[in-house]
Amino acid sequence: MNLTLSKRGDYVVRSAICLARAYESDRPKKLRQVSAEMEVPRTFVSQILGALVHAGLAVSTFGSNGGYRLARPPGQVSLLQIVEAGEGPLAPATCTLGEGPCRWDAVCPLHDSWSAAGEAMRALLGSTSLAQLVETDRAIEAGTYSVPVDAHRLAARSVAVADSVHVELPASTVVVRLRAGGSWLAPHLQAASAEGDAIRLRVGPGGPAWLGKTVGVHLGEPEGADEALVVPLAWEATGPSGLFPRFEGELRVSALDPERAELRLSGRYRPPLGAAGQVLDAALLARVAHATVRALLRRVARALEEVPA
Repeated sequence: MNLTLSKRGDYVVRSAICLARAYESDRPKKLRQVSAEMEVPRTFVSQILGALVHAGLAVSTFGSNGGYRLARPPGQVSLLQIVEAGEGPLAPATCTLGEGPCRWDAVCPLHDSWSAAGEAMRALLGSTSLAQLVETDRAIEAGTYSVPVDAHRLAARSVAVADSVHVELPASTVVVRLRAGGSWLAPHLQAASAEGDAIRLRVGPGGPAWLGKTVGVHLGEPEGADEALVVPLAWEATGPSGLFPRFEGELRVSALDPERAELRLSGRYRPPLGAAGQVLDAALLARVAHATVRALLRRVARALEEVPA
Protein backbone atom coordinates (compact mmCIF):
# COMPACT_ATOMS: atom_id res chain seq x y z
CA MET A 1 0.00 0.00 0.00
CA ASN A 2 1.34 3.41 -0.98
CA LEU A 3 1.36 5.76 2.04
CA THR A 4 3.12 8.66 0.31
CA LEU A 5 1.47 12.08 0.12
CA SER A 6 -0.14 13.30 -3.06
CA LYS A 7 1.67 16.08 -4.93
CA ARG A 8 -0.69 18.61 -3.36
CA GLY A 9 -0.03 17.30 0.14
CA ASP A 10 3.71 17.21 -0.57
CA TYR A 11 3.77 20.85 -1.69
CA VAL A 12 1.63 21.98 1.26
CA VAL A 13 4.08 20.41 3.75
CA ARG A 14 7.08 21.96 1.96
CA SER A 15 5.44 25.39 1.94
CA ALA A 16 4.54 25.16 5.62
CA ILE A 17 8.17 24.36 6.49
CA CYS A 18 9.31 27.35 4.42
CA LEU A 19 6.94 29.71 6.26
CA ALA A 20 7.96 28.21 9.61
CA ARG A 21 11.66 28.80 8.94
CA ALA A 22 10.89 32.48 8.31
CA TYR A 23 8.56 32.90 11.30
CA GLU A 24 11.10 34.36 13.72
CA SER A 25 12.25 36.98 11.19
CA ASP A 26 8.64 38.25 10.93
CA ARG A 27 9.19 38.75 7.20
CA PRO A 28 6.44 37.43 4.93
CA LYS A 29 7.45 35.08 2.13
CA LYS A 30 6.71 35.94 -1.48
CA LEU A 31 5.28 33.31 -3.83
CA ARG A 32 8.51 33.25 -5.83
CA GLN A 33 10.57 32.74 -2.66
CA VAL A 34 8.55 29.71 -1.54
CA SER A 35 8.73 28.32 -5.06
CA ALA A 36 12.50 28.74 -5.31
CA GLU A 37 13.40 27.60 -1.78
CA MET A 38 11.15 24.53 -1.61
CA GLU A 39 10.96 23.57 -5.31
CA VAL A 40 7.20 24.06 -5.49
CA PRO A 41 6.24 24.65 -9.16
CA ARG A 42 5.43 28.29 -9.74
CA THR A 43 2.20 27.31 -11.47
CA PHE A 44 0.94 25.70 -8.23
CA VAL A 45 2.47 27.75 -5.43
CA SER A 46 -0.42 30.24 -5.20
CA GLN A 47 -3.08 27.58 -4.69
CA ILE A 48 -0.81 25.61 -2.33
CA LEU A 49 -0.33 28.60 -0.03
CA GLY A 50 -4.02 29.36 -0.44
CA ALA A 51 -4.76 25.93 1.06
CA LEU A 52 -2.77 26.88 4.18
CA VAL A 53 -4.64 30.19 4.41
CA HIS A 54 -8.01 28.43 3.98
CA ALA A 55 -7.08 26.04 6.81
CA GLY A 56 -6.26 28.99 9.09
CA LEU A 57 -2.60 28.02 9.29
CA ALA A 58 -1.26 31.00 7.30
CA VAL A 59 -2.24 34.58 6.54
CA SER A 60 -1.54 36.67 3.46
CA THR A 61 -1.04 40.39 3.03
CA PHE A 62 -0.89 42.51 -0.09
CA GLY A 63 1.49 45.23 -1.20
CA SER A 64 5.22 45.55 -1.81
CA ASN A 65 5.94 44.30 1.72
CA GLY A 66 3.23 41.66 1.63
CA GLY A 67 3.37 37.91 1.27
CA TYR A 68 2.56 34.83 3.36
CA ARG A 69 3.38 34.00 6.96
CA LEU A 70 2.23 31.50 9.58
CA ALA A 71 -0.87 32.46 11.53
CA ARG A 72 0.71 31.23 14.79
CA PRO A 73 4.08 29.94 16.07
CA PRO A 74 5.38 26.69 14.48
CA GLY A 75 5.21 24.96 17.85
CA GLN A 76 1.44 25.47 17.83
CA VAL A 77 0.89 23.89 14.40
CA SER A 78 0.75 20.11 14.06
CA LEU A 79 1.79 17.97 11.14
CA LEU A 80 -1.74 16.55 11.13
CA GLN A 81 -3.19 20.01 10.50
CA ILE A 82 -0.75 20.62 7.67
CA VAL A 83 -1.35 17.26 5.98
CA GLU A 84 -5.11 17.60 6.25
CA ALA A 85 -4.87 21.10 4.74
CA GLY A 86 -3.50 19.44 1.62
CA GLU A 87 -5.08 16.00 1.64
CA GLY A 88 -8.37 16.52 3.44
CA PRO A 89 -9.47 14.58 6.55
CA LEU A 90 -7.31 11.52 7.27
CA ALA A 91 -10.25 9.29 8.10
CA PRO A 92 -11.90 6.63 5.89
CA ALA A 93 -15.28 7.66 4.56
CA THR A 94 -16.31 4.07 3.76
CA CYS A 95 -15.72 0.57 5.08
CA THR A 96 -12.18 -0.62 4.42
CA LEU A 97 -13.30 -3.91 2.87
CA GLY A 98 -16.20 -2.50 0.92
CA GLU A 99 -18.74 -5.20 0.10
CA GLY A 100 -18.89 -8.53 1.95
CA PRO A 101 -21.10 -11.41 3.10
CA CYS A 102 -24.61 -10.60 4.31
CA ARG A 103 -23.53 -10.85 7.95
CA TRP A 104 -21.20 -7.90 7.35
CA ASP A 105 -24.05 -5.49 6.58
CA ALA A 106 -23.37 -3.40 9.70
CA VAL A 107 -19.66 -3.90 10.37
CA CYS A 108 -16.73 -5.96 9.01
CA PRO A 109 -14.09 -7.91 10.99
CA LEU A 110 -11.41 -5.39 9.99
CA HIS A 111 -13.19 -2.34 11.41
CA ASP A 112 -11.65 -2.26 14.89
CA SER A 113 -8.06 -2.92 13.77
CA TRP A 114 -8.20 -0.48 10.86
CA SER A 115 -9.79 2.24 12.98
CA ALA A 116 -7.12 1.78 15.67
CA ALA A 117 -4.35 2.02 13.06
CA GLY A 118 -5.87 5.21 11.65
CA GLU A 119 -6.21 6.77 15.08
CA ALA A 120 -2.61 5.86 15.93
CA MET A 121 -1.42 7.59 12.76
CA ARG A 122 -3.53 10.68 13.49
CA ALA A 123 -2.20 10.75 17.05
CA LEU A 124 1.42 10.61 15.88
CA LEU A 125 0.93 13.32 13.26
CA GLY A 126 -1.01 15.40 15.78
CA SER A 127 1.80 15.19 18.33
CA THR A 128 4.46 16.23 15.78
CA SER A 129 4.79 20.00 15.57
CA LEU A 130 5.87 22.12 12.65
CA ALA A 131 8.70 23.38 14.88
CA GLN A 132 10.03 19.80 15.07
CA LEU A 133 9.96 19.51 11.28
CA VAL A 134 11.93 22.76 10.98
CA GLU A 135 14.49 21.50 13.49
CA THR A 136 14.94 18.31 11.46
CA ASP A 137 15.13 20.28 8.21
CA ARG A 138 17.87 22.51 9.59
CA ALA A 139 19.83 19.47 10.83
CA ILE A 140 19.60 17.92 7.35
CA GLU A 141 20.78 21.22 5.83
CA ALA A 142 23.72 21.37 8.24
CA GLY A 143 24.65 17.72 7.58
CA THR A 144 24.21 16.75 11.25
CA TYR A 145 21.06 14.65 10.83
CA SER A 146 21.59 10.89 10.89
CA VAL A 147 19.97 9.43 7.78
CA PRO A 148 17.81 6.41 8.72
CA VAL A 149 18.57 3.07 7.11
CA ASP A 150 15.08 2.93 5.57
CA ALA A 151 15.37 6.32 3.82
CA HIS A 152 13.68 6.21 0.42
CA ARG A 153 15.62 8.96 -1.34
CA LEU A 154 18.06 8.22 -4.13
CA ALA A 155 21.76 8.71 -3.45
CA ALA A 156 22.83 12.34 -3.26
CA ARG A 157 22.90 13.99 -6.67
CA SER A 158 24.11 17.47 -5.77
CA VAL A 159 27.67 18.73 -5.58
CA ALA A 160 29.38 21.73 -4.00
CA VAL A 161 30.76 24.14 -6.58
CA ALA A 162 32.47 27.54 -6.49
CA ASP A 163 34.10 29.82 -9.06
CA SER A 164 34.85 33.49 -9.58
CA VAL A 165 35.36 35.99 -12.38
CA HIS A 166 36.62 39.57 -12.61
CA VAL A 167 34.42 42.37 -13.93
CA GLU A 168 35.93 45.53 -15.39
CA LEU A 169 33.54 47.73 -13.43
CA PRO A 170 33.50 49.31 -9.96
CA ALA A 171 31.85 47.07 -7.38
CA SER A 172 29.22 49.74 -6.68
CA THR A 173 28.09 49.63 -10.32
CA VAL A 174 27.74 45.84 -10.22
CA VAL A 175 25.79 46.06 -6.96
CA VAL A 176 23.27 48.53 -8.44
CA ARG A 177 22.43 46.02 -11.18
CA LEU A 178 22.07 43.13 -8.73
CA ARG A 179 19.87 45.13 -6.36
CA ALA A 180 17.50 45.79 -9.26
CA GLY A 181 16.44 42.12 -9.35
CA GLY A 182 17.37 38.90 -11.10
CA SER A 183 15.02 38.63 -14.08
CA TRP A 184 17.78 39.68 -16.48
CA LEU A 185 19.82 36.64 -15.39
CA ALA A 186 17.36 34.09 -16.78
CA PRO A 187 18.61 33.96 -20.41
CA HIS A 188 22.22 33.75 -19.22
CA LEU A 189 21.32 30.84 -16.94
CA GLN A 190 19.54 29.09 -19.77
CA ALA A 191 22.63 29.40 -21.98
CA ALA A 192 25.06 28.47 -19.19
CA SER A 193 23.06 25.37 -18.28
CA ALA A 194 23.05 24.34 -21.93
CA GLU A 195 26.86 24.49 -21.95
CA GLY A 196 27.07 22.34 -18.85
CA ASP A 197 24.50 19.91 -20.18
CA ALA A 198 26.45 19.57 -23.43
CA ILE A 199 29.13 17.76 -21.42
CA ARG A 200 26.55 15.33 -20.10
CA LEU A 201 25.32 14.74 -23.63
CA ARG A 202 28.83 13.99 -24.94
CA VAL A 203 30.16 11.71 -22.20
CA GLY A 204 27.31 10.99 -19.82
CA PRO A 205 23.94 9.24 -19.78
CA GLY A 206 20.99 10.70 -21.63
CA GLY A 207 20.62 14.08 -23.23
CA PRO A 208 19.58 17.61 -22.27
CA ALA A 209 15.88 16.74 -21.93
CA TRP A 210 15.11 19.87 -19.92
CA LEU A 211 16.28 22.39 -22.55
CA GLY A 212 13.61 24.81 -23.63
CA LYS A 213 11.98 24.88 -20.18
CA THR A 214 11.55 28.12 -18.26
CA VAL A 215 14.35 29.06 -15.88
CA GLY A 216 13.28 30.66 -12.61
CA VAL A 217 15.74 32.94 -10.80
CA HIS A 218 15.45 34.15 -7.24
CA LEU A 219 17.76 36.73 -5.67
CA GLY A 220 17.40 36.97 -1.90
CA GLU A 221 17.85 40.01 0.31
CA PRO A 222 21.38 41.46 -0.26
CA GLU A 223 23.56 41.77 2.82
CA GLY A 224 26.67 43.88 3.33
CA ALA A 225 28.14 47.00 1.78
CA ASP A 226 28.53 47.84 -1.90
CA GLU A 227 32.22 46.89 -1.74
CA ALA A 228 31.45 43.49 -0.15
CA LEU A 229 27.91 42.37 -0.94
CA VAL A 230 26.44 38.87 -0.52
CA VAL A 231 23.27 37.97 -2.41
CA PRO A 232 21.49 34.61 -1.84
CA LEU A 233 20.83 33.09 -5.27
CA ALA A 234 18.73 30.14 -6.41
CA TRP A 235 17.74 29.03 -9.87
CA GLU A 236 15.87 26.09 -11.32
CA ALA A 237 14.41 24.97 -14.61
CA THR A 238 10.75 24.02 -14.50
CA GLY A 239 8.69 21.65 -16.59
CA PRO A 240 5.74 19.28 -16.49
CA SER A 241 7.60 16.34 -14.97
CA GLY A 242 10.97 14.94 -14.03
CA LEU A 243 13.91 16.30 -12.08
CA PHE A 244 15.33 19.54 -13.41
CA PRO A 245 18.62 21.33 -12.71
CA ARG A 246 18.77 23.48 -9.61
CA PHE A 247 21.37 25.62 -7.85
CA GLU A 248 21.21 27.17 -4.40
CA GLY A 249 23.99 29.30 -2.96
CA GLU A 250 25.24 32.87 -2.88
CA LEU A 251 26.77 35.45 -5.17
CA ARG A 252 29.48 37.62 -3.61
CA VAL A 253 30.57 40.96 -5.00
CA SER A 254 33.85 42.41 -3.74
CA ALA A 255 35.99 45.33 -4.86
CA LEU A 256 39.41 44.47 -6.27
CA ASP A 257 40.30 48.13 -6.84
CA PRO A 258 38.32 51.30 -7.68
CA GLU A 259 37.72 50.11 -11.26
CA ARG A 260 37.34 46.34 -10.94
CA ALA A 261 35.16 43.91 -9.00
CA GLU A 262 35.11 40.17 -8.40
CA LEU A 263 32.01 38.02 -8.69
CA ARG A 264 32.17 34.75 -6.76
CA LEU A 265 29.42 32.16 -7.00
CA SER A 266 29.31 29.25 -4.55
CA GLY A 267 26.70 26.73 -3.49
CA ARG A 268 25.30 23.33 -4.41
CA TYR A 269 24.30 22.28 -7.91
CA ARG A 270 21.90 19.47 -8.75
CA PRO A 271 21.81 18.43 -12.41
CA PRO A 272 18.85 16.96 -14.28
CA LEU A 273 18.45 13.21 -14.36
CA GLY A 274 19.70 11.39 -17.42
CA ALA A 275 17.65 9.10 -19.59
CA ALA A 276 15.41 6.69 -17.66
CA GLY A 277 16.23 8.45 -14.39
CA GLN A 278 19.96 7.76 -14.48
CA VAL A 279 22.09 9.58 -11.89
CA LEU A 280 25.40 11.15 -12.90
CA ASP A 281 28.59 9.70 -11.42
CA ALA A 282 30.64 11.97 -9.16
CA ALA A 283 33.26 12.93 -11.76
CA LEU A 284 30.75 13.83 -14.46
CA LEU A 285 28.55 15.67 -11.99
CA ALA A 286 31.51 17.83 -10.92
CA ARG A 287 32.34 18.62 -14.56
CA VAL A 288 28.74 19.59 -15.40
CA ALA A 289 28.42 21.73 -12.27
CA HIS A 290 31.71 23.56 -12.84
CA ALA A 291 30.99 24.15 -16.53
CA THR A 292 27.55 25.55 -15.73
CA VAL A 293 28.75 27.93 -13.02
CA ARG A 294 31.80 29.00 -15.04
CA ALA A 295 29.70 29.70 -18.14
CA LEU A 296 27.20 31.71 -16.10
CA LEU A 297 29.87 33.88 -14.48
CA ARG A 298 31.49 34.63 -17.86
CA ARG A 299 28.15 35.58 -19.38
CA VAL A 300 27.11 37.72 -16.43
CA ALA A 301 30.45 39.56 -16.44
CA ARG A 302 30.12 40.23 -20.16
CA ALA A 303 26.52 41.39 -19.78
CA LEU A 304 27.45 43.78 -16.97
CA GLU A 305 30.35 45.26 -18.90
CA GLU A 306 28.22 45.81 -22.02
CA VAL A 307 25.54 47.85 -20.21
CA PRO A 308 26.15 51.60 -20.63
CA ALA A 309 27.08 53.35 -17.40
